[in-house]
Amino acid sequence: MLVMARRLKMSQLNTSSSELDFDRPNIEDYLPTGSIQEPRGKIRLCDLLDISPTLREAAGAIVDDSFTRCFKSIPPEPWNWNVYLFPLWCLGVVVRYLILFPARVLVLTVGWIIFLSAYFLVHFVLKGNDKLRKKLERCLVELICSFFVASWTGVIKYHGPRPSMRPKQVFVANHTSMIDFIVLEQMTAFAVIMQKHPGWVGLLQSTVLESVGCIWFNRSEAKDREIVARKLRDHVHGADSNPLLIFPEGTCVNNHYSVMFKKGAFELGCTVCPIAIKYNKIFVDAFWNSRKQSFTRHLLQLMTSWAVVCDVWYLEPQNLKPGETPIEFAERVRDVISVRAGLKMVPWDGYLKYSRPSPKHRERKQQSFAELVMRRLLEEK
Repeated sequence: MLVMARRLKMSQLNTSSSELDFDRPNIEDYLPTGSIQEPRGKIRLCDLLDISPTLREAAGAIVDDSFTRCFKSIPPEPWNWNVYLFPLWCLGVVVRYLILFPARVLVLTVGWIIFLSAYFLVHFVLKGNDKLRKKLERCLVELICSFFVASWTGVIKYHGPRPSMRPKQVFVANHTSMIDFIVLEQMTAFAVIMQKHPGWVGLLQSTVLESVGCIWFNRSEAKDREIVARKLRDHVHGADSNPLLIFPEGTCVNNHYSVMFKKGAFELGCTVCPIAIKYNKIFVDAFWNSRKQSFTRHLLQLMTSWAVVCDVWYLEPQNLKPGETPIEFAERVRDVISVRAGLKMVPWDGYLKYSRPSPKHRERKQQSFAELVMRRLLEEK
């Protein structure tokens, strides 16, 4: 009986392995017709180890995936799971959700009432006096951003001289969340370049933020790049334009890394003023992963935390050096920001976050791997 059971088990294993063979890629499919010959002799272990560069490259991509790591939130170490600290943690939850959160909602509601009442009054009554209207609208935008920061109990420290309105200058900053704009806007009414968002954020973009000269785009629209480039040049050379703010990474990064800067902000022929933003994660992680949570949920996360702690550095303005390309200029400015904010520079394009590897690239890797294996087998003839 034992022998029969073993035979039955072996037959099942052979059947399952033969079924799996249908799903395995066939190396022969990637080689030219007529190039396959049966190798003579046995395959030694050292022959298979010759493909180790390919295996090492694959293993390295899995173990040291610095690209995916740029867009992941690092969870804090648990500290409350013991008899002494757990009751204090429960008390903190009660305070944050039942006392602080309602108070912060009230503050933000009052701020919106004041802002909307004053904004529409200024916008429609002072239509004939554009200079005064724009000045008051800038002040009101700064005011509502201050209410937003107050609703998180924001502790923001600004270092360096406050930005001023000057022609031929552009401000660039690292990007962690949409609240970067709010943190910077409460001090200076920047005109920002930003992805067009749906919902209530999109409504604010197309109404209120239009008054400070903000520029919107869609990543899916190729023609938007030309339109944005033209608007950038017009805005930078305008004498009465608000300071222009650009997040050249093009996407939110988790405030531990810095991905490649797009060169558009560095080929405008103007002075570039770097801004470094660093969040302290002692109370909350300010990184916004737009693929996993909406901006509304992100704001609720901030409003139910103890506080948002942040440092902002206005760094020394930079200009293009003789013989320097816009890409080299962008990398130099990225290095200045990364050093000041304590970020690790990685050679990745942030837009890869929104795309998948090309099938042609995958097929080239498969072709190369297949040729390497067959070459080693044919050498044994």
